[in-house]
Amino acid sequence: MKRQRSRALYKEAQNYMPGGVNSPVRAFKAVGGTPLFIKRASGSRICDEDGNEFLDYVMSWGALILGHAPAAVARAIAEAGRRGASFGAPTKAETELAQIITRAFPSIEKMRLVNSGTEATMSAIRLSRGFTGREKLIKFEGCYHGHSDSLLVKAGSGGATFAIPDSAGVPRGVSRDTIVARYNDLDQFSRIVRNRHREIACVIIEPVAANMGVVLPAHGFLLGVRELTARYGIVLIFDEVICGFRLGFGGAQTLYGITPDLTCLGKIIGGGLPIGAYGGREEIMECVAPCGAVYQAGTLSGNPVAVSAGLAVLRTLSRLDYGAIEWKTEHLCNGLGERLRSKGARITINRIGSMFTVFFTGAGVTDYRSAKKSDARAYARFFQAMLSAGVNLPPSQFEANFISFSHTRADIDETIARCAGKAKR
Repeated sequence: MKRQRSRALYKEAQNYMPGGVNSPVRAFKAVGGTPLFIKRASGSRICDEDGNEFLDYVMSWGALILGHAPAAVARAIAEAGRRGASFGAPTKAETELAQIITRAFPSIEKMRLVNSGTEATMSAIRLSRGFTGREKLIKFEGCYHGHSDSLLVKAGSGGATFAIPDSAGVPRGVSRDTIVARYNDLDQFSRIVRNRHREIACVIIEPVAANMGVVLPAHGFLLGVRELTARYGIVLIFDEVICGFRLGFGGAQTLYGITPDLTCLGKIIGGGLPIGAYGGREEIMECVAPCGAVYQAGTLSGNPVAVSAGLAVLRTLSRLDYGAIEWKTEHLCNGLGERLRSKGARITINRIGSMFTVFFTGAGVTDYRSAKKSDARAYARFFQAMLSAGVNLPPSQFEANFISFSHTRADIDETIARCAGKAKR
């Protein structure tokens, strides 16, 4: 496989950007080697600057559920761009996007568009504090909710990859307001809430964790969290930036039958362009300026190009059968599991909907601590072998893989064959 062009580009990028990248995991530090520099993509495949083609299971970290460059989204972006890239004023399309989202998520009575998942979670927490008059929040170990100060405590994703539970630069006073609980440990969570509920403004949780690898909620865990937060007047925030519109048209909360107070969205609702959203109960959302005293603003919030892309994606998703993409995920995971175990690998595969993680551990993975027992070096070898075989996986043991509607049965079979070393590129 030729990599000369990517190596040269990476060397040049390091002169201008920390680590040569604009997001840490892209640097391949956890798996070794040189990052791919992507030139173009279509459907289920990406092509790098050296002309190498890969079957892609990163899918812009879950954002591209329809695949790369779907025609409807490309048209929407081009048409919106011709009308104007940004106005700093309301557009009809913003309301149309909000209508689709609120229909899909009944818990969202009103919402606000922002520019990223980080902005969404940060704003939802500020809103919760303003609504309750309390200051502390509970997050769960290994769940990543963006890089705002109060959430970079025992975070997953990049923090898990680099074994940095807290970030330098986060003030001690900020981190003292964040209480960390163990994911899937309802007894511990109950004790914290009972003892400190008068201080706690909100609980933020990934209903399906995807930033320590994919970790599913234990039976009754989400329901227990909902019941306790409701009992003590604590705002429950579902961070569905990853799983929203990926586990179904109404996200994880519809799948599990849990109604949060606030929901954060991102990724899929922008069709590959930067966007985020937060919304929920009307009485809480009415606390946001200009209606209330909680301030949040953004010049590019509701950007017309991103909104148009998101509309194209959600309108398409509303007509698709999620069962088809779930079947492909199951088929792929079964095939990969069989091939890896036949080679003597000790693995656990967690999957749900169209997302999965291959953990290199023989034990079950139910929380951050069990995820961290995985053999990251074994994963790095697996990653490099698959990359050499033309399959692009996340460059970290602690990230999710994503399948899109553009992945075909032939793509899945080809991926399994490449894992077995039986397919020619």
